[in-house]
Amino acid sequence: MKFSKRVANIDTSGIRKMFEGAGPNSINLGLGQPDFDTPQNVKAAAISAINEGFTGYTQGTGIFELREAISNATSFVSNPNEVIVTAGASEALHIALEALVEGGDDVLIPDPGFVSYKALANMAGARAVGVSLNDNLVLDADAVSEAITANTKVLIVNSPSNPTGGVNTKSEIKGLCEVAEDHNITIISDEVYDKFIYEGEHISPASYYDNVITINAVSKTYAMTGWRLGWAVCHTDYLEQMLKVHQYVQACATSIAQKAAVEALTGSQDSVAMMCDEFKARRDFVMERFYDMDIECVTPHGAFYAFPKVGDGVEASGKLLKAGVVTVPGSAFGNNADEFIRLSYATKMSDLKRALDIMEATL
Repeated sequence: MKFSKRVANIDTSGIRKMFEGAGPNSINLGLGQPDFDTPQNVKAAAISAINEGFTGYTQGTGIFELREAISNATSFVSNPNEVIVTAGASEALHIALEALVEGGDDVLIPDPGFVSYKALANMAGARAVGVSLNDNLVLDADAVSEAITANTKVLIVNSPSNPTGGVNTKSEIKGLCEVAEDHNITIISDEVYDKFIYEGEHISPASYYDNVITINAVSKTYAMTGWRLGWAVCHTDYLEQMLKVHQYVQACATSIAQKAAVEALTGSQDSVAMMCDEFKARRDFVMERFYDMDIECVTPHGAFYAFPKVGDGVEASGKLLKAGVVTVPGSAFGNNADEFIRLSYATKMSDLKRALDIMEATL
């Protein structure tokens, strides 16, 4: 059989490989999924939507009520006509890149960075170019400037970061925007962890620069990963092109999930604050244990990942997997992370304690 090179040359996700290779009793620190249930008011909104028969197609860009809620929830000025609702942040990333790049174009991505960035850029026909992170494990303007060529079309920014937990400062975001503006580069800003920040603040590039596609979702913030509901906020020129791709690959996001997302965004935010407090407590515990084990790790200021330096990441994650703890080797996230592993502390404290005991004994 013959397959397209742009797909055949893409490897399966390193995160999924580790997850699917785990034993039945393993402690899973590999998957980025909150260990909390979707809030009851959100589930009730979905049930009401089903009972009321709201189960058909919706407008391609999403129901107005949700687009309005998303617009109101953004940290920068926008309106509902600048919002497209998608099947998770993953689809938003996909249609943004499909609309922006083609063969011969370069997409600058954080290295290490989320596994989807390189794959989706390649699927769109572009070349993904890794940009090294600074000592705080975030992108900075100097490194981005050095990586720009005449073919650079897009810069992907992710703060808070997956896999490092790094959070860009206001001055760093401004610097990235200035570089992008100087070279007429579009920024795709992945902000799915924006509500989980422990030190510093969330700053969106769209606060300083017009050519930004801001991507977010209810997945992490409201423990709704399986609902597959995300969005992109951008100027209508971008949105019109993205909508073309969305119409053919998805048609519209799930009607029921859209109603649930309205309630998530406009209802009580107590669950978000509770999760953030709990994740911070776990972050602090993990960092204390790393200190006791003499394991080097930059303190994550957001998201729910730690990115410790362990020597050979593939070897370390393999040993841990055999011992019953699922982590992800740093090499899954780029060329600059062979010495690291990523672990998610979005798991209950008792399992986290047991996993770190195993890590201490194993590594």
